[in-house]
Amino acid sequence: MSLNRVVLLAVLATTAFQFTGTAQNRSAPYLWKSVQIVGGGFVDGIIFHPTAKGVRYCRTDMGGAYRWNDQIKRWEPILDWVSYEDLNLMGVESIAVDPADANRVYLSCGTYTDPDVPDGAILRSNDRGKTFQRTNVPFKMGGNENGRGNGERMAVDPNDGKVIYVGTRLAGLWRSTDRGVKWSKVESFPDLLEPRPANAPWWSRPSGVVFVVFDPRSGSRGKASSTIYAGASVMGKNNLFRSIDGGSSWQPVPGQPTQYRPNHAVLASDGTLYLSYGTDPGPWRMSNGGVWKLNTASSEWTEITPDKPAPDSGKAFGYAAVAVDAHNPQVVIASSFGRQGNAGGEDIFRSTDGGKTWKPVFGGGGTFDFSLAPYVAATGIHWLFDIEIDPLNPDHAMFTTGYGGYETFNLTEMDSGRPTRWSVMSTGIEETVALDLLSPPQGAHLLTAVGDYGGAVHWDLDKPAPGGSYDHPRFGNTNGLACAENKPEIIVRVGRAANRREGANIGYSLDGGKSWQPTASTPKPGAMLGHIAVSSDGATWVWTPERSPVSFTRDRGATWAPSQGIPSDTRVIADRVNPLKFYAIALFDGKLFVSTDGAATFVAQPLNLPDGLPKRPSHRNERGDDRGGQDRIYAAPGREGDLWLAAFNGLYRSTNTGASFARFPRVSEIHGFGFGKAAPGAPYPALYLIGVVDGVRGIFRSDDTARSWVRINDDQHQWGLLLHITGDPKQYGRVYVGTHGRGTLYGDPL
Repeated sequence: MSLNRVVLLAVLATTAFQFTGTAQNRSAPYLWKSVQIVGGGFVDGIIFHPTAKGVRYCRTDMGGAYRWNDQIKRWEPILDWVSYEDLNLMGVESIAVDPADANRVYLSCGTYTDPDVPDGAILRSNDRGKTFQRTNVPFKMGGNENGRGNGERMAVDPNDGKVIYVGTRLAGLWRSTDRGVKWSKVESFPDLLEPRPANAPWWSRPSGVVFVVFDPRSGSRGKASSTIYAGASVMGKNNLFRSIDGGSSWQPVPGQPTQYRPNHAVLASDGTLYLSYGTDPGPWRMSNGGVWKLNTASSEWTEITPDKPAPDSGKAFGYAAVAVDAHNPQVVIASSFGRQGNAGGEDIFRSTDGGKTWKPVFGGGGTFDFSLAPYVAATGIHWLFDIEIDPLNPDHAMFTTGYGGYETFNLTEMDSGRPTRWSVMSTGIEETVALDLLSPPQGAHLLTAVGDYGGAVHWDLDKPAPGGSYDHPRFGNTNGLACAENKPEIIVRVGRAANRREGANIGYSLDGGKSWQPTASTPKPGAMLGHIAVSSDGATWVWTPERSPVSFTRDRGATWAPSQGIPSDTRVIADRVNPLKFYAIALFDGKLFVSTDGAATFVAQPLNLPDGLPKRPSHRNERGDDRGGQDRIYAAPGREGDLWLAAFNGLYRSTNTGASFARFPRVSEIHGFGFGKAAPGAPYPALYLIGVVDGVRGIFRSDDTARSWVRINDDQHQWGLLLHITGDPKQYGRVYVGTHGRGTLYGDPL
């Protein structure tokens, strides 16, 4: 998922939950479920257990890992316990299973290799991921960096489960001989590091050692395998190495192709090693590549590329993945990468003769069923970077994409000339990033603003939106959502068009999200992203496009005018009672901007906080992720001039249009804030907060105007980084939480 990286922060961890004063220790049990979008992010690896039916895992680049539940036919998350302090673990670099013990699984975790990001960790489980033990390792991983679809970087010796190898991006090859408890560097493995330019962005860093493959025939039960292969993502030099003495020494495999980078490797039951190659580790564009096989007995190399790229003639693409039938070494499938726009488009090719001849899967009539995730009908095959054949069912194959993935259960019908049928395989996987949430006073339960694919109107939280993502216009990113408090059928969204040639980066609905249309104009050519506000009566819309002045319209976008008296790039919100009132803050400058004429003009007044203004951050994300809900001002429902300031460092309230603010001292950190329906008999809306209360990190609800709080999540439901929260104004206790990579969740009191 190609979103801006998150700078990880060091924060204090605490395990006790105590209220001060007369408050009692309190928590409220909640039932948490995912709002169903299905997929929504890059599933970059699928790992089958070779002998245990139904045991498989998948990894994502920034949204954790999942285990397949064969009884209910859904993927289940296995890293929801990851805390904010450990959010780096949500990027999963590799997964390995123990071929001799179906209960053991290992995860190599770490999202970025930045110097200021914590080192990675190896998580090990002997109960299929229900519980984990952790070993911190002295190297970094890049689960959301380039080459994240390569692999698998980690592998367990099929003959001796105590032996595990893991390839790293920056620190070479490492080994454990005690089932992952302790790790040591394999000093004999060659140094293949590519130069890393200073301040290299995360999408252009070295990928390092990208796969490890054991030859099980070189050992016996209880006796470690002696032959091991490891591949590195380098070009113009040897990139495939072999050890025949159990990893004590390594030599380049003679005759290997070096003009491309290896991406995947798989060893067939007859000892043939199949490899896919490309000019880039991906998921960025490849210009060339191919597929080769190595007869490991004779050391003979054979190129078996299904459809050869020809960059000089405009046929530029590579090959991402290769897989083989576990019981028939002649049955191979390989996936192109970047073939969109070329004749035939992206495809998977299948061979039944070891690569001598190939048939295209989709070019041969393969069909798709999008019903389990309707939005993917418009996305095409995107980032096809891993393919696998079920080792216990040759008809069952799966491949991953940037929006989840697909599977078929009739792969072998190609042998009779019949087309394969592919359906969405990612039910249970939720990997979207919520950039905004809206639960209107009437109508749909929730509208989501999502990075990379847009978002949806959720009339049924437990089923994907049947119409897919927003359309007319369809967005890539949706950054802002707002509705009219007293006419909630009027909803406006802003973002970036999926097809930039359309140029429609704002859309509105007059029927609660059932239908949409773009505005006739925008404040300036190319205006996109940013934030949107809608007056309580729906007559005025205020848009601050990214890096642009604040503008307003009173004719549904037919014309726009600049707001006066307010700086560019300032987020505006509407008063939820008075349709002429709008607000904005410049927190670190100590200014509150108030408009009483429908956003035509704003007047700056001092932002007086009882403990002074916070210090301006020295770098991005110093005060939480800058896409989150902190350091923002919020207008309370039903009360004119009632403002809440959810600063990263604390919570403040004003009941006099910002003339003065009071602080609630028990709240010391905020990442998200919102309102919901009041508790029965309560005079004020419920408050919801992501942050730290009385020294405890969590998700909290207050039913008494922030005088007391209850924690409504637990340590098994933390989801790493959380960005936004809002209650449901229609149902007391229901709350929606937007995460960074684990989708959007909703909770109800038990």
